[in-house]
Amino acid sequence: MDAAQTDFKNPFGMDTDCANCSALCAERSTVVHGYGDVGGEFLVVGGEPSAGADATGIPFGDDEGGRRVRSIFRELGFVRSAPETVEMDVQNAFFTALTRCRHPDRPATDEEVASCEPYLDAEIRMINPQIIVPVGQRALEALAFEYTTRSPDSFDVAAEHATTIRGRGFELVPIRDPETMSDEAERAFIDHVRENVLARDYRQTKGRRSR
Repeated sequence: MDAAQTDFKNPFGMDTDCANCSALCAERSTVVHGYGDVGGEFLVVGGEPSAGADATGIPFGDDEGGRRVRSIFRELGFVRSAPETVEMDVQNAFFTALTRCRHPDRPATDEEVASCEPYLDAEIRMINPQIIVPVGQRALEALAFEYTTRSPDSFDVAAEHATTIRGRGFELVPIRDPETMSDEAERAFIDHVRENVLARDYRQTKGRRSR
């Protein structure tokens, strides 16, 4: 954990009363900004807050998908608390999402994703991670547009799950939607990260970012 950091939750002090998207403001319980180690080399990016995240204000909050994500990163050594602990004790990883507010009846619109983009861009600039983990199809497509030379619609998270994609300044290691992920897919992701990312010098991508 960064020596100057005092809190994992929204450590950059981003606006917790954001009113950029009126349709989401009326439905959300809380604005869910990033959570974790501001010096982390791994950035985990979901599509939008889950019901558990909306209730707790913490990405990948208290629901089945969130528990699976915490369990995965606990086994990999990034989360030091138990999987059922929502306020994670984190090292070397930061958890966030494309959008910061949840509508209970529909996914975020493209306009709402674009409205939240400055928050994610700021987190990426300040953290400067080496590995980005897009969680689910929407996050993969958004990050592919920003940080690879491939067309976003050429990516399928089911096919790219547990692989490494070279990006512009980062490597992307996609993971399937945790709410529908099988135990076999979970194991494949853990094994890939352990054997093909952590076991080598992934820091070689640092400093190549451009757009």
